Amino acid sequence: MLGRFAPTISTQKKLALALLIGQGAITVTGSIVRVTGSGLGCNTWPNCHEGSLVPVEGAAPWIHQAIEFGNRMLTFVLVALAISVFVAVKSTHRRKEIFYHALFQCLGIVVQAVIGGISVLLDLQWWAVALHFLPSMILVWAAGVLFTRIGEPDDGTRRPAFSGALRSLSVLSAALMFAVLVTGTMTTGAGVHSGDSGVGMDGRLEVDIAWMAHVHAWVMYAYLAFTIILVAGLVFQRAPRRSQSLGWTLIAFIVIQAGVGIMQYRLGVPSWSVPMHVGLCSFVVAFSSLLFATGIERVGKNTWVTGSEAGDAKRAALTAA
Repeated sequence: MLGRFAPTISTQKKLALALLIGQGAITVTGSIVRVTGSGLGCNTWPNCHEGSLVPVEGAAPWIHQAIEFGNRMLTFVLVALAISVFVAVKSTHRRKEIFYHALFQCLGIVVQAVIGGISVLLDLQWWAVALHFLPSMILVWAAGVLFTRIGEPDDGTRRPAFSGALRSLSVLSAALMFAVLVTGTMTTGAGVHSGDSGVGMDGRLEVDIAWMAHVHAWVMYAYLAFTIILVAGLVFQRAPRRSQSLGWTLIAFIVIQAGVGIMQYRLGVPSWSVPMHVGLCSFVVAFSSLLFATGIERVGKNTWVTGSEAGDAKRAALTAA
């Protein structure tokens, strides 16, 4: 397969974008599993039920089995996308940086699937579910960096797009974002959506949810404040337009996400709002990653169609054949 495949940078970017979207999408389907109480629709792993890889009539409500099994099947779509990206960059002999990013996606999805299986075997204890969600956000972040790097030619020269102080601020902003994610999983862990219709409040985080929600909100406000300072610095330093646009878009998504979170709290966390909140979370993580990745850019003549000299030679040979 590798010998007959030499895609252009444009094709590689499309595959990487599909992977990024897929990484975000599976977090949404995972949240749907949670709010519909379908987490134990398949009560074991890797089988759906003991002795059966697929749903079994009567083993659990059919809708719960369909939702949980569907979420598991999306993992295979992600695996296919990750392998496609890996094959694309390997076959075109892209630089090691991109190769390792693509490899991380492949391995990360497998590890994440195992973590998800463990959370089922642990009957969806809140901390197990949190440890299942957070790696998904890491994979979204890494997919954003991969998408940025894959579009840069291997013959380009690395250079900072904005000052070291602003790049350090982008790291601090990302750290605060991760703190928002952690406190968010703790808020969910103390809340009403256990993930399984029969669990109720068993295995939940025993803290006052109002206090936990306020801690989550305060960390989010700090994250928003530092992101605003970062974007203001980008404007002041006349950073590349791409970085500024990503920064303003990130701020917009953080504000929208904050509004949805406040609405959730005031309405008692209705189930329909959770997938919306999780989906927006993926947008925030993705755009934060894209902004971070633009801090160091690779610029040059962009002379290679596939991104590398060896890839172009291979493509020319395949075309001639």
